[in-house]
Amino acid sequence: MIPHPIHGRGAQSAAVPQRFGLSAREADGDWLDAQGGVDGPAPKLRTTVTEERARSILSFNRSPDIPFDRSINAYRGCEHGCIYCYARPSHAFHDLSPGLDFETKLFAKPDAARLLRAALAKPGYKPAPIAMGTNTDPYQPIEARYRLTRAVLEVCLETRHPVTITTKSARVLRDLELLTQLARLNLTAVSISVTSLDPRLSGLLEPRASAPAKRLDALAQLAAAGVPAHVSVAPVIPAITDAYIEGILEAAAARGVQTASWIMLRLPHEVAPLFREWLGVHYPDRAGKVMAIVQSVRGGKDNDSRFFERMKPRGVWADVFRTRFRLACQRLGLNRDQPALDCTRFVRPEVGGQLRLF
Repeated sequence: MIPHPIHGRGAQSAAVPQRFGLSAREADGDWLDAQGGVDGPAPKLRTTVTEERARSILSFNRSPDIPFDRSINAYRGCEHGCIYCYARPSHAFHDLSPGLDFETKLFAKPDAARLLRAALAKPGYKPAPIAMGTNTDPYQPIEARYRLTRAVLEVCLETRHPVTITTKSARVLRDLELLTQLARLNLTAVSISVTSLDPRLSGLLEPRASAPAKRLDALAQLAAAGVPAHVSVAPVIPAITDAYIEGILEAAAARGVQTASWIMLRLPHEVAPLFREWLGVHYPDRAGKVMAIVQSVRGGKDNDSRFFERMKPRGVWADVFRTRFRLACQRLGLNRDQPALDCTRFVRPEVGGQLRLF
């Protein structure tokens, strides 16, 4: 048990994954006593960014249960610190902790736009919507410095390439003029995830993401500008956030949002122990109930990673959440029309100043 919460961060520890045989990190009581007496309190956690010289930026997948086959993640790690983030285990490939390291030791790919241009210029490339925000948030705080998401959107606008965005940040509005231009050509849609309507709860679950009210305001501004705005009630955490399902949908619909979706909490690999630890710190009174419901919809396990099963929880609780969501959407007129993005406008880009050959 962590004696005191680590404020401003989602994870409560920096344990490294054992599935790769890394040496465990453990701060024992004697060391902590000595540190307190000699060095004083531990220094405040600071966010660091390492620039990564990637050789490619488009990632392709063949997963049969997700609606896109390519994505861009210009950042690794995410300062938002969402405790439930299914991308946390990816930091283990850097021999780093999916816990605190994931949200404090970040990586940025400064060449993202150049690499995208090169990928789109290949003769055999065939356009299909590029998904941004599928792993880590494209509008996390360091985007204000690096502006990599904006640079990618500029390439998409220039080449008339469809692109979708998923975020938990109102910073998406900084690129509203670009998104508006893309939307006029039916080339973009933006999904904002809203987990609750309680700013205090949001501050515990996703400490450096935008507050719920700001996310809803961003949805309103996107919709008013003609950008297809989607609300994602994700993840639904039983006995923690499920009480907000209808309220989130009502608030989004009132702001002009026309489509919505929901995702049940997923706890792959190291996310499960991190989430259990978070429950023990912030909600010890209901930790057992939360995990019992989670396991009930995942076949008795913390997580089910099988294709088609991972996105489709089963059991009584899952049926309750699914029915509540469906009835609320019907009542609010959501999900009546979900037009596809236009892939026919694509113009292959020029690279290195050389004109395209006819």
